[in-house]
Amino acid sequence: MKKSRHRKIKELVEQFEIETQEELADMLRESGYAVTQATVSRDIRELKLSKVPMGDGRQKYTILIHSDHYLSDKYIRVLRDGFVSMDMAQNILVIKTVAGMAMAVAAAVDAMKLKEIVGSIAGDDTIMVAVRTVEDTKCVMDTIRGVLEE
Repeated sequence: MKKSRHRKIKELVEQFEIETQEELADMLRESGYAVTQATVSRDIRELKLSKVPMGDGRQKYTILIHSDHYLSDKYIRVLRDGFVSMDMAQNILVIKTVAGMAMAVAAAVDAMKLKEIVGSIAGDDTIMVAVRTVEDTKCVMDTIRGVLEE
C-alpha cells in the first residue's frame, strides 16, 4: 500500500502544482487513499520532496529526481562547487561554470529531472539548457537557486 501511495504522490506532484500537505492529502483521498496529515508528512520526508519557488511568490512540492536515487549530496555538491552564474535568453538557460566543470554540473541539472527542461549541452565552462517556455525558464532558474541556497 505504501509503495502504491508513494507512486501516486510522485504522479500528483509531477502533474499538479501542490503547495501544501493538506492539498496533497486531499488529492490522495480523492484518489482512494485513506491518509492522515501525519502519513502525508512522513511520505513527504521519505520521498525527499522539496518545495521550490514557482516564480510568482508561491512554492510547490517537487521531486528533484524521479527514481529511487534522489538528487544525491554528490550532485548538490557538484552543482554548488561548479556553478558560477546563469542567465536566460528567451527559453534558453545559459549556465556558466568553473572551467572544466560544465559536464558535471549539466549531469547534476539533468539529475533533477525537471519536466520543463527539454535537454542540455555542455562545453568546458558553459551549459545551454533548452527549456519549454520563457516562463518555465524562470521556474528552472528559481529551482536551481533553491538547490544552491539549501
